This record gives sequence, structure tokens and C-alpha cells, in this order.
Amino acid sequence: MNLLNKALLRMSGWSRTTWCLAILMTVAFVLIGRLAQLQVFDTFDLEKKNLLQVQVDRKLQSPRGTIYDRNGKPLAMSVVTKSLYADPKMIKQSPQEIAELISPYVTMSKENIVKALQEDTAFVWLNRMMDAEKSKAVQQVIKDNHIVGLNFVEESKRYYPNGVLAAQVLGFVGTDDKGLDGLEMVLDDELKGGVQQEIVATDNKGNAIFGSVLSKFLPDKGKSVTLTIDATIQFIAERALDKAMVDTGAKHASVIVMDPKTGEILAMANRPSYDPNNYNQSGEEAFKNIAVTNLYEPGSTFKPIVASAALAAGKWKLDTVYNDKGAFAANGHIIRNWNGEGYGPVRLLDILKYSINTGMAEIGTLTGADILSKYVRDYGFGSETGIELPGEGEGILYNPDDMSKLDVATMSIGQGIAVTPLQMVRVFGALANGGAMMKPHIIKSYSNSQGDVTSTTETSVVGQPVPAETAKTIVDILEKEVSEGGGTKAMVEGYHFGGKTGTAQKLDTKHGGYLDGQYIASFIGFGPVEDPKFVVLVVIDDPQKGSYYGSQIVAPVFKDIVSQLVRYYQMSPYVKESTPVAVKAANTLPEPKPGSDGSVTLPNFTGFTYGEVRDWLHKAGLAFKPDGTGTATSQDESSGTTVQAGTAITVHFRR
Repeated sequence: MNLLNKALLRMSGWSRTTWCLAILMTVAFVLIGRLAQLQVFDTFDLEKKNLLQVQVDRKLQSPRGTIYDRNGKPLAMSVVTKSLYADPKMIKQSPQEIAELISPYVTMSKENIVKALQEDTAFVWLNRMMDAEKSKAVQQVIKDNHIVGLNFVEESKRYYPNGVLAAQVLGFVGTDDKGLDGLEMVLDDELKGGVQQEIVATDNKGNAIFGSVLSKFLPDKGKSVTLTIDATIQFIAERALDKAMVDTGAKHASVIVMDPKTGEILAMANRPSYDPNNYNQSGEEAFKNIAVTNLYEPGSTFKPIVASAALAAGKWKLDTVYNDKGAFAANGHIIRNWNGEGYGPVRLLDILKYSINTGMAEIGTLTGADILSKYVRDYGFGSETGIELPGEGEGILYNPDDMSKLDVATMSIGQGIAVTPLQMVRVFGALANGGAMMKPHIIKSYSNSQGDVTSTTETSVVGQPVPAETAKTIVDILEKEVSEGGGTKAMVEGYHFGGKTGTAQKLDTKHGGYLDGQYIASFIGFGPVEDPKFVVLVVIDDPQKGSYYGSQIVAPVFKDIVSQLVRYYQMSPYVKESTPVAVKAANTLPEPKPGSDGSVTLPNFTGFTYGEVRDWLHKAGLAFKPDGTGTATSQDESSGTTVQAGTAITVHFRR
């Protein structure tokens, strides 16, 4: 019995050991299995849960590329700012208490802060891209009041250091770093930096453990762009526009300054304008770059273009005489001059200089619809210039097959068609550039994130609408427009500029026809004519104060701008050596006596006044090419010389 008990006890002991081992082995297998499940099979889900608890997945946007003017001055740049966000699930204080503390420093109202902090989410924005002073103030509030659940993330914000300067050209950028207008929109892909997702480890308060990740893990920065714009010239143009808006009470106004030899836009300004740093405080009207998008009837500024077409086509000559009776009939309609008067026998010089409507209508109808339309399209009207800016207009032209005599006549005086300011600048640039028409452009070059230039915009000739000699003839006539004709208020003493005034009734784009009492006044000029450096167009839309004529209110704005440009370019006044003023050879100039072929023998102009010489030459059927003002000191074509009708006579004057 004892032996049996001992045996049973021995078996029972081994059984307990075995059972213990079995249990331990089972637990081990369960643990190993669970570990395998966690480490192998459930690892993705667990990592995801862990990230939600202690890590934040952030998209990092690299700063946009900088936009510079032609001299390297920043026009648009990116700066790092702080954006405030909250994790409502971590908030310990009441939303009302937090709203009371931070509302003085954020753009969101107290009510909206409370709503945001009550949302069932782990992330909500409270204020994007805060000013440095306000973000520092909120940081201090968080620290002083031990607030948990509020934190900052660094973001790149677009900044325009010159405020309104070139606002419509530059455009602006939204809060999500997307260009919304102007070059910022057109070049969004080039300027926008790379985007990179970074997982940031955070502590139990949501703070990034390793500090600012924006400065440490930035993706590639966007390309930088250098414009053809000169910030100084842009400032000159905008200041002149501001004064013009006050003086005229106009609805809108624009200025374009272009280099006629390269097509580079040196300035492009519009009024009204806005500050792109605070674009949400302005409306759509201020965003429009009307220098590129606006369509208007050019009026008399179109006359030199028609005249150049007639000359180039051989349909009119400089010495062709038109007997102006003050009225031109076309399809039962009468076209009259601006003053209702007739000028008698006139040549092309007088027709353009005094902006004679009847003479231009005669030139246009004699040239014909087909030829005029061909040259007008060769000048680029009716199509975009292709400049790197949004919303460019094409303009409106007649179909030559449908044009009546009246249509041809009205187009010849700049009515019945619509153009853009930029198209007009391109065309006058061609006249100033010997007939060679350049493609306008506003981007000079691109640079990579290291600052190396990667590409440049080459100058491009897009046509030669008229021969060089025709262009020179028109330039000489337009110089007379400024020195003697309707554009005298644009004259800058000591310099030779050419240009043309224009006044046109505004189109009614909704109902057709014209708007009563609403006008667009303009002046477009270039110079110095010896070596043109710039073309300047000024357009004033719907002036409300005083006159509405371009010669009265716009020519002075042109003078204001170019007077500063010649100083900025350090251009010396035009000086030609001359002999001292001599005593008049006679008290009066002899009456001109044209020969049977129209030729005239020149007298000695020395000692006679500018007006006396001008009147004698016009009476003799000759063109007047003055140098200076005051009293005549010499002449290029000496006295006793016989010249043909229409010949340009150069006489030098001195005060």
C-alpha cells in the first residue's frame, strides 16, 4: 500500500510538472502568436493609430519664387509666417474662455472661434498666415494661460513690398499658395515651390518635438522671374496717373511705357488700383489690367496708321493737295471736323497736324477698304499681341467685304473699330522703330532656386507693316503734331518728341452705339525722335472735370512722364550749333511765288520769329521742320534755293 501510494504520488508530481510546462508552453505560444499578429499582421493599423495620437501629417509648401524688376528690385516675395490651429479634442479650458483670450489677435470673431473649438475634429484653422506681432502675442497668451490644444505651423506667405505698385501686372496669391490673378496666376506652375509631406512627431500638447520642420525639410523652391518692368519708371507712371485722376475725375486711366526697339514693357499702370497684400479689401473692378484687356475706339490716334497705309500703298503722296470745305459726305452721312470749319487746300502734314477729319476720310476712301484692312491687320489689330498677361483682348475690326463708304471713312478717323491700349503701343513702337514691329513682352528671364538664369526672352520682330521710309515720314509729321499742332501741351523743351492726340466717344457695350457725354481721351507719343527710347500711351476714361479733349487733359500727362524719363535716362537736350541771331534782311518776308510746277524759291529766314517762318512755309505749300524755338538763326536749305512743293524745310531757332 505504501509502495502504491508512493508510486501514485510520484506520478502525480510528474503530472503537475508536465501540466505546468504545458501551461507555460501554451502561454508562450499565445504570446508569440499575439506578438506576431501585432508585429506582422496588424502593424499598419497600429502605426496609423499611433500617428493619430502622437504624430501629425503636414504638407509643406516651399516658398514661391521671387518676382524682380529689371534691376533686381523685389516686386513680389515670400516670407515665412505662423498659422494658428487648434485640436478641439485636446482643449481643456472652455471655448468661450479661449476665444476671449485670443480674439484680439486673430481675424476670426469670438463667435466663430467658439464654434471652431466645439467641432468634432482633431484639427481646425483659427488664423492663417498671421502678422509676426500678432502670432507672438498669441504665443504669449498660450504660455501665460497654460493653454493646451493651440499651436502654430509655419507657412509661406506672399508679400508685395511696394504695395500698389504694378498691382494688376503682378496679381495676387490666395491662402493656399495659388496664384489668382496677373503674373502670379499665369506663372503659377513656375513660381510655385514643391510640396512635400512630412510626418512630425509631437508631444502630448501637439507641439512638434523637433521644432520648425519648414526650415529643415523644405522641398525645392520655385523659379524666380525677372520682369522687363523698371520699378522707377513704374513709379513715375503711377504718380502721374494719380494726379491725372484727381485733376480729371476720370473713371479709369492707364499708362504703358515700352521700348520700341525691343518690345520690353517698362511700365504698365492702371487706376483704380489695389494693394495685393490686402486684395480681399478690393473688388473686381480694381483687379482689371485695362491696359491689356480694355477695348476702346482710338479716335484720332488711329489717323497716322491710316495715313501710313495710304502712303505705303501709293494711294496718297506727301504733296497731294486736298481742298477741305469742312464736310465729307458718305452714304448720306456728313463727317465734319472737330471745330466744324474747313481748312481749304491742305496736304498730309496739315491733315495730321490739325487732325482734319474730312481729309482723313478722303485719304481712307481713296485707299479703299481692302487695302486699309490689309495694313490694319498687318499692324496686328484684331489679334492678341501674345504678351504674358491674362485676359488680353483682340479688338474689333470691320470685314472689308461688308464695308460701305461710310465704314471706310469712319475707320479712317478711328471710329467704328475697337483696339486695346497695348496694340496701339505696339503699332506706334513700329513707326518709331523704322517700321519694324516688335512683340511686346514683360518677362525678361527665369532663374532657378540657386539664382542661375535658366532662360531669357529674346526680342522678336513680328512684322514690317510699312517700309522704313514711310515710317520715317509719319514720325516727322508726328513731331510737328507736338511742336506745332494739337499736341503742343506734350512738348518737352529741348527734346524732340512725336505723338498724336485722340478723343473718342465711349462705346455702349451693352446696347450698341455710343454713351452720351462719355469720352475716352488719349495721347500716344515716342522719342526722342532722333533715337527713340520709349513709346508712352496715356488713356483717360470718362473724365468728369473740365475738358475731355486729349490735347487738353492727356498731353500734359504725357509731358509729365517723359520730362521725368529724360532725366532718369540722363538724356542731354538736343543742341545744334547755330550762328548768333542776325538782323532781319527785311521787315517782312516776301510773298511766296510758286512756279508752274509748284516749286518755290526760299527767302532768308534769319531774324524772323518761329510763327512768321511757319506761316510763310505753310502758305508756300512746304513742310516746316523747326529746330528749337524763338528767332530763326539759320536754315539748312539756304536762301535762293528752289525746292519742290511739300519739301520739308529745316530752320534753326534760338531764344
